[in-house]
Amino acid sequence: MNPEQMIKKARAADFVENNGKVLRGVNMLRTDFNKLSSIRAALGLDIDDFADSINYLIESGYIRIRNIDTKKDAELADYGMDEIEGKLTAKGIQLLAGAIDDPCINI
Repeated sequence: MNPEQMIKKARAADFVENNGKVLRGVNMLRTDFNKLSSIRAALGLDIDDFADSINYLIESGYIRIRNIDTKKDAELADYGMDEIEGKLTAKGIQLLAGAIDDPCINI
């Protein structure tokens, strides 16, 4: 295996692990929204890795986000991490409870 292939495999493995960490981090207060920048800081993840995971979790329907000030649903591309907060959807709770599986998330 060449070095480029090794890096790709390592990054893919990190992505799966990070998705699980981020999902659990968003679930910290379960019924409340959590500020995404605070979750990232608590998990100690690189901003790019965190954004990749948040994007995947949103697009997969596991979390929803909203603007902190307006409390209106938001798009990740429209705001910085310090302007949005997130919480799990019913599907995200099902995933954490083991009722459903996702090959890109290691719970």
